[in-house]
Amino acid sequence: MDAGAIGAMTVYLPLLVGLVALLAGLAIGKAWERYKLRDGQWIDRRKARESPHFIVGLDLVVSNQIDRAIDELSRAAWLDENALEIHLVLGNLYREKGQVGRAINIHQGLLQRQKLKPLEHAYILLCLGLDFRRGGFVDRAHEAFKEVLRLDPKNRHALAQLEKLHEEQHQWADAYEIRRQLAEIDAGPQKARDDVVLAFLENKLGDEASRNGDRAEAARRYSAAVERDRGTAPAYLSLGDVKLQDGDLAGAVTAWEELIEGSPDRAHLVFDRLEAAYGALGAPNRFLELCRRLVAANPQDWRARLALARHRGQAGDPSGALELLFEALIHNPHALMIHQDIWQTLSALGRNQQLIDRYLTITRDAVFYLDPHVCVRCRYRSTELLWQCPQCHEWNTFIEERIAPAKDDEQLSA
Repeated sequence: MDAGAIGAMTVYLPLLVGLVALLAGLAIGKAWERYKLRDGQWIDRRKARESPHFIVGLDLVVSNQIDRAIDELSRAAWLDENALEIHLVLGNLYREKGQVGRAINIHQGLLQRQKLKPLEHAYILLCLGLDFRRGGFVDRAHEAFKEVLRLDPKNRHALAQLEKLHEEQHQWADAYEIRRQLAEIDAGPQKARDDVVLAFLENKLGDEASRNGDRAEAARRYSAAVERDRGTAPAYLSLGDVKLQDGDLAGAVTAWEELIEGSPDRAHLVFDRLEAAYGALGAPNRFLELCRRLVAANPQDWRARLALARHRGQAGDPSGALELLFEALIHNPHALMIHQDIWQTLSALGRNQQLIDRYLTITRDAVFYLDPHVCVRCRYRSTELLWQCPQCHEWNTFIEERIAPAKDDEQLSA
């Protein structure tokens, strides 16, 4: 090798050594980041999320097998202590299991990590707020959700949780303001849902104003509720009551009639009010026409028949009342009030044996009919007509659903 080549090698040798050292450092750093020594065994952190424990754990979460999911995800977390999402899920599972203290410890530990991104910080705080709420620490939950909104002002989940906290404490004005913010965020597809909730809150604010003696504010709130959602039956009911207190009988009747127009299945809520109001207006026949119109529109409307029967009974026509009560009984044999009115009417007619036998026959033939109330959104069933579904928490979604009687062989097998 000549002197020129040796000289060139001498010049580039330090540069070459430095480059090799740099590449070696990068390789060692990547290896240190990827692998960790645990109990004498090198663990590949990158494969922690690809481990069967993580995948099986998620599958168990979906199938609601909480205990087994916790076991599998704990093993996945052992493979990589820095896997933020695995520890978040673990904390949430402990909360669902009722171990709130353990969930709080996990989520508070995650907050101590360095270099958390703002959205990661916000999500951990959201989970911590849910822990506090589940544990009954209302003030701490409120602070956690407010901190989430400081980091992420349009975090819909934090806003929804704050709204629920205010609703639970009957802080209707605060809940209304938060729902209004949610409506601004949702804008399009959720507008109908937001209007329903805002109408519910307007109604609650109306109730609050009414209790405080501010009938003008109450009427304004009730009117705003029905403008947002025509299905808010309590608002129509209360609006009519407020107008009646102010001496506006015609306005009260209009409000109650609008309730029936918007929610005919809630008509029974205003039968007594309208019957008295029509009498005061000198038009008692309007009540008869109303009940007949409801029955014609819905042949299974047993409540309209019951109201019409009571009206006839008070007018001195027990025989006509009993016929209507028998019709109502066919459509809902489980309503105790129908049976009570029938026996009162039978007593008024001298307990005629033929009528009693007819009543027993109708009752026996109708016993296999069920008239449950069903939520049109989630199909939850109830023997009562509820304002709010306990399963999906939707308002004004319950309707009556008639189920045909079972066949003889099905009855015997049951």
